This record gives sequence, C-alpha cells and structure tokens, in this order.
Amino acid sequence: MATVLMCRRLPRLSRAPAFPTAAKRRAECGSGQNQQDKEDTPGTATATIQLLSPRDYRVLYNPSAYARGRAGSRQHPGGDGAQAPGDAVTGPGAAQALQTFPAASSRALPPIRSSLAKARSGSLLRQTILATLSKEEAEREERELHDSKEDPRTFQKGRPEYRALSCDPEEPAQPLPTEEGDSILQSVATGEGSPGEIAARFHSLSRLPAEQRPALLAQPAFSTLCDCAVSAIGLFSTTELIHLLKACVALAVPPTHPLLDACEAEFCRRVWDMELGQLLLVADCWRCLERSVPSYLSILFSFANLHWKELTLPQFVQLLYIIGEGRRSPADLMQKVESTILKHLDSFTLEELGAICLGLFKSLSGISEHVMRRIADRVSLQMEDMSTYALVNVLKMLRYSRLDHLPLLRELGRVIPPRIPTVNIQGIMHITLTYSSLHYFDEGVLAAVATALPSKVSYCRSKDAAKFLWSFGCLDYEPPNEEEFYSSLIKQIHRKLHEFKRFPEHLLTALLGLAFVKRFPEELIDYALREEFVQKTRGSKYELSKDLFTLGRSVEIECPTYRGNRLSPQLCQEFTDMALSFAEQEIYGRPEILEATSLLESMLGGPEYVKSHMILPHTRTSDLEVHLSMDGHPLPFNSKGPVAARELRDIGVSLTDTLMSQLIKGCPVEAGKEPRTAAEKRGATAPAELESGPFPVGQEVKLALQVSNRNHYCYGSKRLLGLHCLKRRQLRQLGFVVVELPFWEWFPLLKCSRSEKLSYLHYRLFDPALLPRAG
Repeated sequence: MATVLMCRRLPRLSRAPAFPTAAKRRAECGSGQNQQDKEDTPGTATATIQLLSPRDYRVLYNPSAYARGRAGSRQHPGGDGAQAPGDAVTGPGAAQALQTFPAASSRALPPIRSSLAKARSGSLLRQTILATLSKEEAEREERELHDSKEDPRTFQKGRPEYRALSCDPEEPAQPLPTEEGDSILQSVATGEGSPGEIAARFHSLSRLPAEQRPALLAQPAFSTLCDCAVSAIGLFSTTELIHLLKACVALAVPPTHPLLDACEAEFCRRVWDMELGQLLLVADCWRCLERSVPSYLSILFSFANLHWKELTLPQFVQLLYIIGEGRRSPADLMQKVESTILKHLDSFTLEELGAICLGLFKSLSGISEHVMRRIADRVSLQMEDMSTYALVNVLKMLRYSRLDHLPLLRELGRVIPPRIPTVNIQGIMHITLTYSSLHYFDEGVLAAVATALPSKVSYCRSKDAAKFLWSFGCLDYEPPNEEEFYSSLIKQIHRKLHEFKRFPEHLLTALLGLAFVKRFPEELIDYALREEFVQKTRGSKYELSKDLFTLGRSVEIECPTYRGNRLSPQLCQEFTDMALSFAEQEIYGRPEILEATSLLESMLGGPEYVKSHMILPHTRTSDLEVHLSMDGHPLPFNSKGPVAARELRDIGVSLTDTLMSQLIKGCPVEAGKEPRTAAEKRGATAPAELESGPFPVGQEVKLALQVSNRNHYCYGSKRLLGLHCLKRRQLRQLGFVVVELPFWEWFPLLKCSRSEKLSYLHYRLFDPALLPRAG
C-alpha cells in the first residue's frame, strides 16, 4: 500500500497594528458594557430614511451583498428575498392566449427519465445520515439538514381550514399493494378510459410505497397514462383536474414534464370559473412541484383582487404565503394587504404572523411603518410563545422595513440567547444580520452567536459565513472567543471559495467585515484582487465597485508587508472619481458641514486654511482638513480655495425645530443643554489657550475634523460602527490627528449664536490634548 504525505498550507493572516490599543480604541468608541448602551442601543440608524425629509441622513454604507435590488432588478429565485420573475401575462388576454396550448400526442411526448424531486432525495439523504448518528448528534443534524421549503408551512397546522387550501405530499394514505399497481398499469395499455378513470388511476398510483414511485415514472405504461391525460385535459372536471395535480405532487413528477405543461395551461384557462380556495390549493401544488408558474399567479392575484372582501383569514394568510413563494409583489394588492393585516391582527396565531412577514419579505413587499410597528408590538408581548422560525421571519421584515422597535429588540435580547444553540445556522445568520442592519448592539446576543458558531460553521454557505463576518465587523465586536470564532469562519471561506465564482459579492462582504476589525487574510485578499475576480465583480448585478475600492485601499494602508495582487492605478482612479462625484452630490452640501467649513474659514483666516474633502475616498465620508504649526498657529495649504463658502440659505435647507429634533434623534446627550452650556464655558478659556501657545515648537500637525452624524454609531450609543473605526484608524496611520465634532454636540449648536459656535470650534481645534496624541 502506498503512503501519501499531504502538507496543508495554513492561510496567512495579517493583523493590522492597533492604533491605538484595543482597550483605548474601545474606550474611544464607547464601551459595549456601558449600562446606557445596554438600555439605549435599540433601533436602527437607517430608520431615519422614513423620518427625515433630507436625503442626507441615511446609512451611507451598506455592502452590496445585502442591498435590496431595485424594483426592476432580477435576483436569484432561491435566495432570501429574491426578486420574483418579471410580470408575465397579466392582461385580459392572458387566459385566452393560454387556451391555444396544443394537446400533446404520445409521439410528441419526450421519453420520461427516472428522477427524484429535490424534496424526496433530500429526505432519503437525511434518513441515511441520521441513521449513522447518536441521538444527540441526530437531533443537531436534523436541525441543520431541515428542508427549508417545509418550514414556511408550519402555520398550516394551526387551523383545520388549511387542509382544503394546501397540498401535503406526506399526508398518510392507505398504501396501494404492488400487485394492484401492476394491474392498473396493465389496464393503461389499452389507452381507454374516461377522464374520471384516468384521474382515479393517477390517485391510486400515488399511494404506492415511496420507494417504488421513482421506478414508476420510467415505465412505458406510465408514459402512456400521461399521454391519455394530456389528450383529454380539457374534458376533466375541475375537481378531477385538481386530484390529478395532487397525484403528480405525490409521485414527484419532474417540474418540466409535458403533463404539467398541459395542466398549467388548462388551469389558467379555468381560473375565472374556480373558487378562491381551489385556486390557492392549485398554487400550493405548483409550489410543492417546484414549478415556476408566473402566468397562473398573475391571474390568481387578479382574481383575488376582485374578490378581496370574500377572503377568509386562512385564505388571506395562504395567499400571502403563495405571494412570498412566487417571489412576486402585486402592487395593486399591497394597500389591501395592509388593511387586512390590521383587521385580523389580534386573531392571527403567532405562526401566521411569521408566515405573513416571510411572504412580504420574500416578495420584497414594503409595508408602512405603522403596520410593521403594530406587528412588532404584538410579537414583543408574546415572544416567548413564538417558535424561533416564526420569530426570525418577523426579524427579516423588521430588517427590511428598517424599523427601530425598542420593546421587541430588548425582549429579543432576553429571549433569544438561550435558544441560539438549538437554532439552525441560517436562522442564526438572520438574527445576527438583523442586529447589524439595524445598527443595534446587544453583546449578550452576539456573544451567544459567537459561542455557538464554531461547532456549526461547517453548515455555513458562503453567504452565511460572509454575513456573519460582516455583521460582527459592522458592529465592531470581537467576542471573547475571537480567535476561534474568526479562524473557523476564515477556514470555511477557504472551503467555499468555489462558490464565490458565482457570488463574488459574498467574498467582498466577508473581507470587508474582517477589515473592519483589523484582520486581513492575505491569500483570500490576493484571490479577491486578481484580475479575473475583479472582472467578475464588474459583471455582477450588484454595484461592487465601492466595496472593492474600500478593500483595495485598506490593504495598501494597513498591510505594508502584503505582496499579493492589487487594484490597478487606472481602476483606483476610476473608483476615486466615482467617490468624489458622490460626495459633490450627497455630502459636501450638508448644512452641518457647510456651517463648520464657513466658520472655520472665518476663524482661521480664509479658505486657504481649511479644505472640505475626502482624505480617504474609499471610506466615502468627508473630512475638514486643517494644518497647525506646533506652536498653535494655522497654516495655509489649500491652494484651490473655497468650495463650500456658501451660506446655509443657498442650499434651501431651513433648520426648523422639527428638523433639528429629527437630526439628533437617538442622541445619548440631552439636546440643547449640555452642548450650549459647555460651549459657553469653553468660550471663556479658548482664546487664552491660543494666545499662550500651549504647543512646543516643531513640525506641523495635520488635523482631520470629523463632522459625525448618528449613522456613524450604534443606535443610542457612542460606539462607532466598523467602517468609521476603520477610517479613523487609517487616518491616524497616515499621520492625521482625528478630531470629532460629535453630532450630539454640534447639531444642537447649529441653531445657537455665531459666537457660541465659534467658541466651540475653537476649543475643539486648539485642544491642548491634541499635541500629545500627535506625538
């Protein structure tokens, strides 16, 4: 026997030097263990999109992997929240066009090959795996290998009415003896039989033992039976046709089978003569067969729109479920959906609420903040009685709606950590992603996730691993088991590297999440920056240029020893131009930045002393750059002159009380009191500090002033998000002293007197503590 010695090269991992130390960085960013953080961090910075009129105050950074596509975009139908197929035939002529579907003859039918539906093969695989495991291991495997297409149907067990609206492929039936099955197939040889007899034969054959059904599909007699059904398709009664379709589900007929083509065309022709319950049952059969039927769904939704007042509560929930599974969002139904949700809100079971949220999420159906808040109100009061699966579905919609619902998030922090060990990996991923998407920091939940993840990491898809890394990096959280946590996920990324050829966005997402916490796996970065992969990102349906630019420039700044692939200078210039164009349109004109620029120019001596620009374009946020000599005097350096020497009135923004209250919503400092009094106190001492020249003679100090807003922080806290930690770290590494004008101080001052604002800026700019930090 030959012996082979295998050597495995461990991936090289760069850790950027800490600037400053971890403890100091956490102190500057805000301790996650602060009691105020624990009590006031719920919510989402992105909720400002719905609250503010200005477009300026929104999350400026969200990796493309998680961005929802525009209404006209196409997304993978199998992914979470994937876009539905485009509207097919929705006009009045839809049914008429489908009436011309030709009846197939036996010669036209292609040979039928033996095949198992995915659900069947998955079930057999699960049984094989579980048979080899201990009871405890089997339970865990069962959670991880669950058939995700069955989970959305849990709500149907809560009411008997769903039996008439749904198809259960596993519904127990009296088994058909093999001899009787052979007899049925022999009788088919004559090719005779009425539509009722044909439907009865299909129903009888669907009762064969499961292990015999795959072989049945390959038998010539079964092909002949299918030919007969196609030829007589228009003669079946609606009830017989439904029984035929249900038998196809039990037999796991392949979704592309010509018999199903004929059935779909016939059901589309009959929609307007059927009852709503029958229509929903047929739609459920198509889902069980894993067949895409956009034309049928379009007609079904039109029918439901006309008969909306006739919908019972179970029919409404089943319809929302079908909408979600079809990845379609019929716009003309959404207003009616909202009113019906409010009408039945107290009558829905908790599982039905989860099904409703999942249907809305999968179909990308936005609902109003009021309706989502009412759903969250109820869930927050009964969370302990809710299954984790249904709860995760509510969180998906909460995330999609970008709603900061504090009672739900606080209750979630109490209920969910003990459940984490029993939740499958995709459920844990969606829980984690909810926290990062809402910029809500809860150390208890994140620590529970980090503890459970290493033992489950082998079940992570590339998407799951990427979103875990992004979420922890976005919230700038390194758990107590950080080395085990990160090393396990990085190894899984290596194992799933082949998946990134199809989904390049996930690799960039993972690497950015790692970069936020100063981790740079060089082999993965080298792969992501090679020309072939860059071209894949350029051809992606997502806009990945920003993410690629952020990664490439971060590696240049923080990994001086890196020798792998890099972005080309031409590409970097292209990305830089894009970032600067974005800043001109979206950032430089913000009132808080314009006001700070104008006052600093006035205070320091002119526009040549201040430059409002992006020092680091790859971070996509602006800075006010100021140079000081070491004796405390401002130095001119901006030769291009003022770009932002405009008055606030020139941009048409009125700083009303309402706008100011919105700008500082979530502020951890009481607005209008501390900043004003602090500014008054500082104003008396700042000129004296300048005159006394507290700085020793020496080299100049480059200041990077950050006019922050609340979207830079976790909600209700002073904990910086990962991107902004990365930016400030890199500015220091390039020799800048970072000075912040925190939003909880600066925004309230915008309505104060000019002298108050000047004294505040003077204090921040000439703070004696700057020079020790510069040294």
